[in-house]
Amino acid sequence: MRVLAIGDVFGRPGRDAVRALVPDLRRDLGIDFVIANGENAAGGRGITSAIANELLDVGVDVITSGNHIWDQQEIIPHLSGDLPLLRPLNYPPSTPGRGYLIADRLMVVNLIGRVFVGTFDCPFRAMDDLLESIGKPPPVVVVDLHAEATSEKVAMAWYLDGRVSAVFGTHTHVPTADARLLPKGTAYVSDLGMVGPLNSVIGANPEDALTRFLDQTPHRLTVAKGGPVRFNSVMINIDDVSGRAIDIARVDRETP
Repeated sequence: MRVLAIGDVFGRPGRDAVRALVPDLRRDLGIDFVIANGENAAGGRGITSAIANELLDVGVDVITSGNHIWDQQEIIPHLSGDLPLLRPLNYPPSTPGRGYLIADRLMVVNLIGRVFVGTFDCPFRAMDDLLESIGKPPPVVVVDLHAEATSEKVAMAWYLDGRVSAVFGTHTHVPTADARLLPKGTAYVSDLGMVGPLNSVIGANPEDALTRFLDQTPHRLTVAKGGPVRFNSVMINIDDVSGRAIDIARVDRETP
């Protein structure tokens, strides 16, 4: 099974790049399943049901998220509905939505980290509880850990090595060059990166970010416009019987 995991989709430029590239990537690389982090897809903050359907219509199978999933109030009723849209598993049990989804022989899990991000339930224990409660999960289990600290992401990968097929990080919008296979068969990369404007500060207009840093005052971040769009993702090839990853490789593209 070939899984394409796409970094944080940022605003309309990111959505346009997904629309332009994903159908061809599915065909050319023989992709079986596509996961995209969509928590910044609506103007850089959150996602709406219309935007979720837009991503699904062009070949994304499951949308993961993170701390910005609540930014668009319209999406909240849909989190417990039919959309294949996840919020992090380690929110309190009473929180709307679900943190994992099973599709045939594959399970996608969405976690959120705690270091520099926020006060959430323990993602390590949340995964233990999920794997124990599922009993016999599908052979392929893929985890999106939405976290700031590389150390927390690496630790999760080692914690789950041999128990899941892949752990990939999202949230920083910066692609990392550490894609690898761990000894017991789990594929890992610290951060997928993003799908968004190249000439930006992690997707946002540089002037907006500079105002925040220089003046130390609240300032709204807007999506950067103009210039090329960077598409960051990884492809993970997984044995769909054993669940062990066979290889992992970056798939990075650029659109005008």
